[in-house]
Amino acid sequence: MSYPPDPNNPYGQQQQPGYGYPQQPPQQPGYGYPQQAPQQPGYGYPQQQVPQQGYGYPQAPGTIQANNGYINIGYLGTVQVATMGQRFLARLLDSVIVSVVMGIAMAAGLASVVGLSKNIDDCSSYSYGTSSYQSCINDQSQAAGGIFVGFFTLIAVLAAFNLLYEWLMVGLKGATFGKMALGLRVVKESDGQVPGVGGGFVRFIIPQVGAVLCGIGQLLVYLSPFFDNSGKLQGWHDRAAGTVVIKK
Repeated sequence: MSYPPDPNNPYGQQQQPGYGYPQQPPQQPGYGYPQQAPQQPGYGYPQQQVPQQGYGYPQAPGTIQANNGYINIGYLGTVQVATMGQRFLARLLDSVIVSVVMGIAMAAGLASVVGLSKNIDDCSSYSYGTSSYQSCINDQSQAAGGIFVGFFTLIAVLAAFNLLYEWLMVGLKGATFGKMALGLRVVKESDGQVPGVGGGFVRFIIPQVGAVLCGIGQLLVYLSPFFDNSGKLQGWHDRAAGTVVIKK
């Protein structure tokens, strides 16, 4: 026969956990039972790298392809940047062409000036105040005026040729005769098109402004592609016009 447990009898109560009967503690993380931690990237578990774009996958217009002399131009794809040696030879050819044309124009202009000067007679052989003397003076004035006009006309023609040759040919065709001979072309970095009249003028006028300082500024502009660490060999005039010189 069973009796209900006496509340005053400690031996009849349900055994409680204590010193003699320890509960099995939950396993805590420690030296023997480490928690399973998510694997962190390290030497043995490198993070998954995003594929880098290379020769066949240019990132954007103007992107250098591994700094190997190639650049991605909009609507043109991957093209080769013109080297400084090629650009120097092209400018040398342009200088020869411009010098020949200017030399021919100067020779023709000087011949005209010499012809006008021969028409000036010495009026000392005529008596002062006579009609012959006055006519001689008038002829001398006209000849001197012709020489003056001819000289400045020659200067203006030469300056206009130098301006139009570099400006319009680069702006409208993307190349001068020297660049054409070397297979070079000036294009806009953004879309691969010719610089246009505005871009061609900006690219032309910056070296000319530098030429005011005894040519030192002009020389620095032409050498400025050496200072470009982007790999595009852009001179200061190229950066201002947003252009790059490429090999066709």
